[in-house]
Order: sequence, then C-alpha cells, then structure tokens
Amino acid sequence: MKDWPEGYGRRVLDEVDSTNAEALRRAPELRGPEWILARRQTAGRGRRGRAWADPEGNFAATLLLHPGEPPERLALRSFVASLALFDAVVAATGRAAGLALKWPNDVVLNGGKLAGILLESAGQGGRPVHLAIGFGVNLVAAPDPATLEPGAVGAVSLMSATGADVAPETFLSLLAPAYARYEAQFTTYGFPPIRDAWLDRAARLGEAVTARTMTEEITGTFDTVDANGNLVLSTPQGRRAIPAADIFF
Repeated sequence: MKDWPEGYGRRVLDEVDSTNAEALRRAPELRGPEWILARRQTAGRGRRGRAWADPEGNFAATLLLHPGEPPERLALRSFVASLALFDAVVAATGRAAGLALKWPNDVVLNGGKLAGILLESAGQGGRPVHLAIGFGVNLVAAPDPATLEPGAVGAVSLMSATGADVAPETFLSLLAPAYARYEAQFTTYGFPPIRDAWLDRAARLGEAVTARTMTEEITGTFDTVDANGNLVLSTPQGRRAIPAADIFF
C-alpha cells in the first residue's frame, strides 16, 4: 500500500470482542503505533460503556499509540481522530457536503451520526502509557432508532446517505494516512491548529445545544471549544466550559 503511513503497523483480524480491548491486550508487546482492524466485532462499546452495534461490513478499528503523555493531552487526540475521520469520509465519497464534527467525538452526515470515537488508556503507576483510539463507522448499516438514547442524534450509514460502497479495509487505507498527517501536526505544533481545523468543521457552532453531564443538563449557545478541548456554552447564567458531556441538538 503505497500511501500507508511509515512506521505504523497494520493488523487485520477476522473476529474480535473489541478492537480497543485487543489493542490494550497487545500493547505491552507492541513498540510502535499499530492499527487493528476487525472484520467482525462481537462486543463493541461506545462512551460510558454503551454497547456499539457493529454489523458485518461496518468499520471497527483501533489505533494503539504509546505517547506517554498526561491524560489531559491524551484526551485532545479525540479532535485529531475526528479530523482524520472527516478527511477519510471525503476521500471515500468525493464530497464534504452535509459532513460535520459533533463535540466531543462524533462525525455526523446529513444530521445523522455516521461515526464515533472512543479513547481508552492503560498505564503503570497511575500514569497512562498506552492509548487506544477506537473508530466505529457505519459504512453499510446504521443502528435501529429504537436502540438509541431518547433525544440522541439519529444514525445514518455511508451507503444509505451517499451510495458509496466502501469496504472496511479500503476505509482503513484512507483513514490511516489522514490520521498520521494530523498526528504529526499535533505533536509538532500542539493543539491550536487542530482546534482551528475542528471548529471549521463543527456541527451547530453558534446554535443552541444541550449538554448532559453525569449530574446536570445545560442548555446554551455553542460558542467555541477552548484551549483544553472543553465545550464552551453561553447560558443565561454566563459562559460555561464543559469538559465532558453528551450533546443533544
């Protein structure tokens, strides 16, 4: 594969419980970054332990990194991963119309959720050493609306929305070089250019959204993402910087 990024490993498995779990199991034996793609995933998961529906033909892969950085910097790679997904979808379909990034880690197409990202870390002595970045993309099928959380953004597949028939291994060949480009930018120049590029593609920027945390629900105007990756809302009570939440439109 002439466009495969130098230094990144590639492993394709017929079946696995979770590509993130597999990546973290293999982490001690892997020295460099490694992509792990599963043709079938039997126990995929999303944020906060939610199940991730993953019929055969959809994309389930994890990139394992060994950055050895503080947790707050590791978390910013959700923006790196989002940008890479955006570019891979554009490369696969030849179009960016209707495509946007939903804070903190989703890709939406024509208003429906197309893809999600899950970051998980493992380490020693309380310090993260390995980072697993899981990517799930509805290439051929979207989850049943009845299985979604009330009020959540509906789901869409790439095939139903664009007519593009993209195999998982083909999509990986587009995603891996896109990620490597943004990772190089992030490690060289830090978060500011990643943040600017993400905001250029942000869904509902300048519009009213609701952020649901573990303890409260906050509605306000989506102003920006700050230097720490927090969602910033303007509310009747003032500006709020929110580090973690589910967003509802």
